[in-house]
Amino acid sequence: MQTILGANGVIGKELSYLLPKFTSQIRQVARNPKKVNKTDELVKADLLNYQQTEQAVKGSEVVYLVAGLKYEAKVWQQQWPIVMKNTIEACKKHGSKLVFFDNVYAYGLVNGVMTEATPFNPNSKKGEVRAKIATLLLDEIKAGNLKGMIVRAADFYGPDALLSLTYSTVTEKLKAGKGAQWIGNVKKIHTFTYTPDAGKTTALLGNSDAAYNQTWHALTCPEQITGEDYVRIASEIMNRPFKGIQSLPKWGVRMLGLFVPVLREFVEMMYQFENDYIFDSSKAQKFLNENPTLYAEGIRQTLK
Repeated sequence: MQTILGANGVIGKELSYLLPKFTSQIRQVARNPKKVNKTDELVKADLLNYQQTEQAVKGSEVVYLVAGLKYEAKVWQQQWPIVMKNTIEACKKHGSKLVFFDNVYAYGLVNGVMTEATPFNPNSKKGEVRAKIATLLLDEIKAGNLKGMIVRAADFYGPDALLSLTYSTVTEKLKAGKGAQWIGNVKKIHTFTYTPDAGKTTALLGNSDAAYNQTWHALTCPEQITGEDYVRIASEIMNRPFKGIQSLPKWGVRMLGLFVPVLREFVEMMYQFENDYIFDSSKAQKFLNENPTLYAEGIRQTLK
Protein backbone atom coordinates (compact mmCIF):
# COMPACT_ATOMS: atom_id res chain seq x y z
CA MET A 1 0.00 0.00 0.00
CA GLN A 2 1.22 3.48 -0.91
CA THR A 3 -0.70 6.41 0.53
CA ILE A 4 -1.03 10.00 -0.64
CA LEU A 5 -1.81 12.49 2.12
CA GLY A 6 -3.26 15.62 0.58
CA ALA A 7 -4.80 14.00 -2.49
CA ASN A 8 -6.62 16.04 -5.17
CA GLY A 9 -3.80 18.58 -5.62
CA VAL A 10 -1.76 18.82 -8.80
CA ILE A 11 1.25 16.94 -7.37
CA GLY A 12 -0.94 14.27 -5.83
CA LYS A 13 -2.56 13.69 -9.22
CA GLU A 14 0.73 13.55 -11.12
CA LEU A 15 2.11 11.17 -8.51
CA SER A 16 -0.99 8.99 -8.80
CA TYR A 17 -0.50 8.57 -12.55
CA LEU A 18 2.92 6.98 -11.92
CA LEU A 19 2.38 4.87 -8.79
CA PRO A 20 0.53 1.98 -10.53
CA LYS A 21 3.93 1.05 -11.98
CA PHE A 22 5.06 0.21 -8.45
CA THR A 23 1.97 -0.88 -6.51
CA SER A 24 -1.55 -2.15 -7.08
CA GLN A 25 -2.76 -0.51 -3.87
CA ILE A 26 -2.99 3.29 -3.79
CA ARG A 27 -4.82 5.15 -1.05
CA GLN A 28 -6.01 8.71 -1.64
CA VAL A 29 -6.41 10.66 1.60
CA ALA A 30 -8.07 14.06 1.89
CA ARG A 31 -11.16 15.65 3.40
CA ASN A 32 -12.93 14.85 0.13
CA PRO A 33 -10.66 12.43 -1.78
CA LYS A 34 -11.24 11.54 -5.41
CA LYS A 35 -10.06 8.63 -7.50
CA VAL A 36 -7.32 9.11 -10.08
CA ASN A 37 -7.02 5.42 -10.90
CA LYS A 38 -10.02 3.06 -10.93
CA THR A 39 -8.66 0.90 -8.13
CA ASP A 40 -7.71 3.75 -5.76
CA GLU A 41 -8.91 3.44 -2.18
CA LEU A 42 -10.49 6.62 -0.81
CA VAL A 43 -10.10 7.64 2.83
CA LYS A 44 -11.54 10.81 4.31
CA ALA A 45 -9.27 12.35 6.92
CA ASP A 46 -8.31 15.69 8.43
CA LEU A 47 -4.52 15.78 8.82
CA LEU A 48 -4.94 18.14 11.78
CA ASN A 49 -6.51 15.21 13.65
CA TYR A 50 -3.96 12.63 14.80
CA GLN A 51 -6.40 9.73 15.11
CA GLN A 52 -7.67 10.25 11.57
CA THR A 53 -4.13 10.64 10.23
CA GLU A 54 -2.95 7.51 12.03
CA GLN A 55 -5.81 5.45 10.61
CA ALA A 56 -5.15 6.83 7.11
CA VAL A 57 -1.49 5.79 7.32
CA LYS A 58 -2.15 2.33 8.79
CA GLY A 59 -0.95 -0.46 6.50
CA SER A 60 1.13 1.84 4.27
CA GLU A 61 4.61 0.95 3.10
CA VAL A 62 5.20 4.46 1.71
CA VAL A 63 3.40 7.68 2.65
CA TYR A 64 3.61 10.80 0.50
CA LEU A 65 2.85 14.09 2.24
CA VAL A 66 1.88 16.43 -0.60
CA ALA A 67 -0.76 18.46 1.22
CA GLY A 68 -1.34 22.15 0.64
CA LEU A 69 -2.76 24.62 3.15
CA LYS A 70 -4.49 27.93 2.62
CA TYR A 71 -1.88 30.45 1.46
CA GLU A 72 -1.80 32.51 4.65
CA ALA A 73 1.16 32.88 7.01
CA LYS A 74 -1.03 32.60 10.15
CA VAL A 75 -2.64 29.41 8.87
CA TRP A 76 0.77 27.93 8.05
CA GLN A 77 2.17 28.88 11.48
CA GLN A 78 -0.74 27.26 13.26
CA GLN A 79 -1.40 24.21 11.14
CA TRP A 80 1.75 23.02 9.35
CA PRO A 81 3.60 21.89 12.53
CA ILE A 82 0.51 19.91 13.57
CA VAL A 83 0.20 18.24 10.15
CA MET A 84 3.89 17.33 10.12
CA LYS A 85 3.94 16.00 13.69
CA ASN A 86 0.79 13.93 13.11
CA THR A 87 2.22 12.46 9.92
CA ILE A 88 5.60 11.67 11.49
CA GLU A 89 4.03 9.98 14.52
CA ALA A 90 1.66 7.96 12.36
CA CYS A 91 4.52 6.79 10.12
CA LYS A 92 6.63 5.87 13.15
CA LYS A 93 3.78 3.86 14.65
CA HIS A 94 3.13 1.88 11.49
CA GLY A 95 6.70 1.62 10.20
CA SER A 96 5.88 3.57 7.05
CA LYS A 97 8.46 5.41 4.98
CA LEU A 98 7.69 9.12 4.57
CA VAL A 99 8.23 11.25 1.47
CA PHE A 100 7.63 14.96 2.09
CA PHE A 101 7.08 17.15 -0.96
CA ASP A 102 8.42 20.62 -0.14
CA ASN A 103 9.22 23.98 -1.73
CA VAL A 104 12.29 26.25 -1.49
CA TYR A 105 10.93 28.89 0.90
CA ALA A 106 13.22 27.65 3.71
CA TYR A 107 16.30 28.65 1.70
CA GLY A 108 15.33 32.31 1.63
CA LEU A 109 17.20 34.60 -0.76
CA VAL A 110 20.06 32.61 -2.31
CA ASN A 111 22.90 34.39 -4.05
CA GLY A 112 23.70 31.71 -6.58
CA VAL A 113 22.32 28.25 -7.29
CA MET A 114 19.98 26.38 -4.96
CA THR A 115 21.13 22.81 -4.32
CA GLU A 116 20.21 20.17 -1.77
CA ALA A 117 23.12 21.44 0.36
CA THR A 118 21.80 25.03 0.51
CA PRO A 119 21.33 25.92 4.20
CA PHE A 120 18.05 27.14 5.63
CA ASN A 121 18.06 30.92 5.86
CA PRO A 122 14.40 32.00 5.54
CA ASN A 123 13.55 35.67 5.15
CA SER A 124 9.77 35.31 5.21
CA LYS A 125 7.17 34.06 7.67
CA LYS A 126 6.19 31.24 5.33
CA GLY A 127 9.85 30.33 4.87
CA GLU A 128 10.29 30.11 8.64
CA VAL A 129 7.41 27.65 8.80
CA ARG A 130 8.83 25.50 6.00
CA ALA A 131 12.25 25.46 7.70
CA LYS A 132 10.65 24.45 11.00
CA ILE A 133 8.66 21.52 9.63
CA ALA A 134 11.49 20.29 7.39
CA THR A 135 13.79 20.32 10.42
CA LEU A 136 11.25 18.28 12.40
CA LEU A 137 11.42 15.57 9.76
CA LEU A 138 15.19 15.76 9.27
CA ASP A 139 15.76 15.42 13.02
CA GLU A 140 13.60 12.29 13.17
CA ILE A 141 15.48 10.80 10.21
CA LYS A 142 18.85 11.65 11.78
CA ALA A 143 17.78 10.02 15.05
CA GLY A 144 16.88 6.85 13.16
CA ASN A 145 13.22 7.04 14.18
CA LEU A 146 11.93 6.58 10.62
CA LYS A 147 13.02 6.37 7.01
CA GLY A 148 12.13 9.48 5.08
CA MET A 149 13.15 12.00 2.48
CA ILE A 150 12.37 15.52 1.31
CA VAL A 151 11.71 16.22 -2.37
CA ARG A 152 11.77 19.94 -3.20
CA ALA A 153 10.55 21.72 -6.30
CA ALA A 154 10.90 25.22 -7.67
CA ASP A 155 7.81 27.24 -8.62
CA PHE A 156 5.37 25.21 -10.70
CA TYR A 157 4.13 25.33 -14.24
CA GLY A 158 2.22 22.60 -16.04
CA PRO A 159 -1.08 21.53 -17.61
CA ASP A 160 -3.08 21.34 -14.37
CA ALA A 161 -1.15 23.86 -12.28
CA LEU A 162 -4.06 26.29 -12.12
CA LEU A 163 -2.76 28.01 -8.98
CA SER A 164 0.69 28.69 -10.43
CA LEU A 165 1.89 32.21 -11.15
CA THR A 166 2.31 31.54 -14.86
CA TYR A 167 -1.24 30.21 -15.29
CA SER A 168 -2.94 33.45 -14.32
CA THR A 169 -0.34 35.86 -15.69
CA VAL A 170 0.64 34.13 -18.93
CA THR A 171 -1.50 31.12 -19.94
CA GLU A 172 -4.90 32.69 -19.27
CA LYS A 173 -3.87 36.06 -20.70
CA LEU A 174 -2.49 34.68 -23.97
CA LYS A 175 -5.43 32.33 -24.47
CA ALA A 176 -7.75 35.32 -24.06
CA GLY A 177 -5.77 37.24 -26.67
CA LYS A 178 -4.41 39.66 -24.09
CA GLY A 179 -0.89 40.73 -23.23
CA ALA A 180 1.03 38.68 -20.67
CA GLN A 181 1.81 39.94 -17.19
CA TRP A 182 4.62 39.19 -14.76
CA ILE A 183 5.33 39.86 -11.12
CA GLY A 184 8.69 41.42 -10.34
CA ASN A 185 11.66 41.86 -12.66
CA VAL A 186 11.14 40.21 -16.07
CA LYS A 187 14.89 40.26 -16.70
CA LYS A 188 15.79 38.04 -13.74
CA ILE A 189 16.35 34.29 -14.13
CA HIS A 190 13.51 32.25 -12.69
CA THR A 191 13.51 28.45 -12.66
CA PHE A 192 10.22 26.56 -12.95
CA THR A 193 9.52 22.88 -12.24
CA TYR A 194 7.16 21.14 -14.68
CA THR A 195 4.48 19.44 -12.57
CA PRO A 196 4.58 16.06 -14.41
CA ASP A 197 8.34 16.00 -13.73
CA ALA A 198 7.69 16.75 -10.05
CA GLY A 199 5.26 13.84 -9.79
CA LYS A 200 7.61 11.55 -11.69
CA THR A 201 10.56 12.40 -9.43
CA THR A 202 8.52 11.82 -6.29
CA ALA A 203 7.23 8.45 -7.49
CA LEU A 204 10.63 7.19 -8.63
CA LEU A 205 12.47 8.31 -5.50
CA GLY A 206 9.72 7.03 -3.21
CA ASN A 207 10.22 3.60 -4.73
CA SER A 208 14.04 3.67 -4.59
CA ASP A 209 15.27 2.41 -1.23
CA ALA A 210 18.69 4.03 -1.72
CA ALA A 211 17.05 7.45 -2.05
CA TYR A 212 15.82 7.55 1.54
CA ASN A 213 17.26 9.64 4.37
CA GLN A 214 18.27 12.35 1.91
CA THR A 215 17.00 15.61 0.43
CA TRP A 216 16.35 15.81 -3.31
CA HIS A 217 15.47 18.45 -5.86
CA ALA A 218 12.77 17.39 -8.31
CA LEU A 219 13.76 17.06 -11.96
CA THR A 220 13.81 20.60 -13.35
CA CYS A 221 15.01 21.99 -16.67
CA PRO A 222 18.52 23.47 -16.27
CA GLU A 223 17.98 26.14 -18.93
CA GLN A 224 18.27 29.55 -17.29
CA ILE A 225 15.31 31.53 -18.54
CA THR A 226 13.88 34.87 -17.46
CA GLY A 227 10.25 35.91 -17.19
CA GLU A 228 10.67 37.59 -20.56
CA ASP A 229 12.01 34.35 -22.06
CA TYR A 230 9.05 32.38 -20.69
CA VAL A 231 6.53 34.75 -22.26
CA ARG A 232 8.43 34.86 -25.56
CA ILE A 233 8.44 31.04 -25.79
CA ALA A 234 4.73 30.91 -24.97
CA SER A 235 3.96 33.60 -27.56
CA GLU A 236 5.90 31.75 -30.27
CA ILE A 237 4.09 28.49 -29.52
CA MET A 238 0.74 30.26 -29.90
CA ASN A 239 1.91 32.05 -33.05
CA ARG A 240 1.42 35.40 -31.39
CA PRO A 241 3.78 38.34 -31.81
CA PHE A 242 5.77 39.06 -28.66
CA LYS A 243 4.59 42.49 -27.52
CA GLY A 244 6.46 42.71 -24.27
CA ILE A 245 5.14 42.15 -20.75
CA GLN A 246 3.24 44.21 -18.25
CA SER A 247 5.39 43.97 -15.13
CA LEU A 248 3.93 44.45 -11.66
CA PRO A 249 6.47 45.77 -9.12
CA LYS A 250 6.30 45.15 -5.37
CA TRP A 251 4.37 48.32 -4.61
CA GLY A 252 1.81 47.34 -7.26
CA VAL A 253 1.39 43.89 -5.74
CA ARG A 254 0.97 45.51 -2.32
CA MET A 255 -1.71 47.84 -3.65
CA LEU A 256 -3.62 45.01 -5.34
CA GLY A 257 -3.25 43.02 -2.14
CA LEU A 258 -5.68 45.44 -0.50
CA PHE A 259 -8.36 43.84 -2.68
CA VAL A 260 -6.91 40.39 -3.46
CA PRO A 261 -5.91 38.50 -0.27
CA VAL A 262 -3.61 35.99 -2.01
CA LEU A 263 -1.52 38.88 -3.41
CA ARG A 264 -1.36 40.44 0.04
CA GLU A 265 0.18 37.19 1.25
CA PHE A 266 2.54 37.08 -1.73
CA VAL A 267 4.30 40.38 -1.00
CA GLU A 268 6.79 38.78 1.41
CA MET A 269 7.79 36.31 -1.32
CA MET A 270 8.56 39.01 -3.90
CA TYR A 271 12.30 38.59 -3.33
CA GLN A 272 12.01 35.45 -5.47
CA PHE A 273 10.97 37.56 -8.45
CA GLU A 274 13.22 40.56 -7.84
CA ASN A 275 16.40 38.45 -7.84
CA ASP A 276 17.74 35.51 -9.82
CA TYR A 277 16.08 32.25 -8.71
CA ILE A 278 18.19 29.34 -9.93
CA PHE A 279 17.34 25.77 -8.95
CA ASP A 280 19.58 22.74 -9.61
CA SER A 281 18.32 19.14 -9.89
CA SER A 282 21.43 17.45 -11.24
CA LYS A 283 21.60 15.11 -8.23
CA ALA A 284 18.23 13.54 -9.10
CA GLN A 285 19.04 13.51 -12.82
CA LYS A 286 22.17 11.49 -12.19
CA PHE A 287 20.60 9.15 -9.62
CA LEU A 288 17.48 8.42 -11.65
CA ASN A 289 19.15 8.60 -15.06
CA GLU A 290 16.23 10.76 -16.17
CA ASN A 291 16.16 14.10 -17.95
CA PRO A 292 13.69 16.88 -17.13
CA THR A 293 11.27 18.25 -19.70
CA LEU A 294 12.67 21.19 -21.67
CA TYR A 295 10.80 24.47 -21.28
CA ALA A 296 9.66 24.63 -24.90
CA GLU A 297 7.89 21.27 -24.59
CA GLY A 298 6.60 21.92 -21.08
CA ILE A 299 5.14 25.27 -22.03
CA ARG A 300 3.62 23.72 -25.16
CA GLN A 301 1.83 21.08 -23.07
CA THR A 302 0.76 23.70 -20.54
CA LEU A 303 -0.81 25.90 -23.21
CA LYS A 304 -2.87 22.96 -24.51
